[in-house]
Amino acid sequence: MDPVMIGRWQFGITTVYHFWMVPLTIGLGLLVLVFQTLWMRTGKERYLRGTKFWGKLYLINFIMGVATGIVQEFQFGMAWSEYSRFVGDVFGAPLAMEALLAFFLESTFLGLWIFGWDRLSKRLHLAVLYGAVIGSWVSAYFIIVANSWMQHPVGVELIDRRPRMVDAWAVFTNETALAAFSHAIFGSVAVGAAFLLGIAWYHLWRRRVDGIDTVDATGRVVVGEAPDVPGRDKEDYHVWWRSLRLGAWVGLVAFAGVAVTGDIQAKIMFEQQPMKMASAEAACEDTTDFSVLSIGDISSNDCDDVFHLLEVPGLLSYLANGDLHTEVEGVSTLIPQYQEAYGTHLPDAEYLGDRAGAEIDYQPLMIVTYWGFRIMITFGILAALGAAYALWATRKGTVPASKRLTRLALWGIAAPFIANSAGWIFTEMGRQPFVVAPNPTGVDGVFLFTQAAISPGVSAGEMLFSLIALTSVYGALMVVELKLLMKYSRGGVAAAMPELAETRKKPEVRSDDDVLSFAY
Repeated sequence: MDPVMIGRWQFGITTVYHFWMVPLTIGLGLLVLVFQTLWMRTGKERYLRGTKFWGKLYLINFIMGVATGIVQEFQFGMAWSEYSRFVGDVFGAPLAMEALLAFFLESTFLGLWIFGWDRLSKRLHLAVLYGAVIGSWVSAYFIIVANSWMQHPVGVELIDRRPRMVDAWAVFTNETALAAFSHAIFGSVAVGAAFLLGIAWYHLWRRRVDGIDTVDATGRVVVGEAPDVPGRDKEDYHVWWRSLRLGAWVGLVAFAGVAVTGDIQAKIMFEQQPMKMASAEAACEDTTDFSVLSIGDISSNDCDDVFHLLEVPGLLSYLANGDLHTEVEGVSTLIPQYQEAYGTHLPDAEYLGDRAGAEIDYQPLMIVTYWGFRIMITFGILAALGAAYALWATRKGTVPASKRLTRLALWGIAAPFIANSAGWIFTEMGRQPFVVAPNPTGVDGVFLFTQAAISPGVSAGEMLFSLIALTSVYGALMVVELKLLMKYSRGGVAAAMPELAETRKKPEVRSDDDVLSFAY
């Protein structure tokens, strides 16, 4: 019943859950924008259908993201008041700009997009979607600026044992933030791309199973129609075909971007948080080799229990410094350095309660950092391989008539989600025992231990109650979101365009349409 541990679990569960919505909103919003831009430029019905279908799923996810994100700010003041008191003079600016500028911009333009189908010109309607998508990217940037300051505090001076911002430009152009933002954006685009690929694959397969589309002697698609089923015509085929190919190509580009920006982040991590790098490798001693697989009881955090079974010589040095010979300091080397710089015990302060004077363990939980890093890389590669295979398998115009491959394509939607989540967990838990990690070249004293960040007046019982309550609510919201996404994904274009059930003619947006029919 440690309130700090319970509080960490609570913040971790709610944050990771909320983060599942964020990359899909950012990545899918961009791809909806591509469809609507193509519709405006070409006037082809397939792009209008794609815009409305993917746009409906985009809206469902956006609403859930808003609902689950609100809790984050409340936790800062209720469960982590000492943390808020310490970082407040710095966090106030990026968080206020995220809420008052970026989120208001995003939500306002998104509202105009929903209600503006029959009221705005095509160009203006497209412009407001640009505003909504740009707003989501700007919102993500401000959040990452705040998070990156926790990883690498800059632009402050220490006054009365609290950091005060003296250089806003340094905070907003923190190299850690720039690297993390680009990495997160490419990761989000990969999520949106896999989402398109998996659902489009399912619908192309469904058309084959239903006998609408067939293949000729050479294996090329013969596009058919089902006149008695709304939306199951030739244009329906083109929606899924274009979606699948777009998702696959964008997925490959996103993976390349993730790899490049991830390499930049690794080199920054080597300079700023060497203990995180060592823990990610289960490197107890100084080494140049990258551990592909280590065995032993990594969960014990005891280096004597770890044995490197398979290593790549020089790879860790390349990740850290761009060469093959720079030795990366191991856990055993770094712990005495951390103890000398930041102390061996927590302060003997009253607000720390029973934790006052406790010994500090500077080694992050090795099993989380080691496997989190590898899960992130593995599932990122799997998503890229899936995109490459999809391009090859659909080169003749449709997907194979294999139920097993279709299931793999649908499960493949989860791959970049898992990679993104594992990356964030690694990033956040890898800086422990600090909630604000020290800057090796920054102002002395600008750091905060996680044990000292919890609200002193909150009991373990209160934290446990809120953990159970929030986890239950978030679990219910997860069921709602998955059911809605699955319902409208299975429903296809007709689920997003009720007018297709009323007429077999080319769908037109009529002035007497209920504008909420699209949103709902």
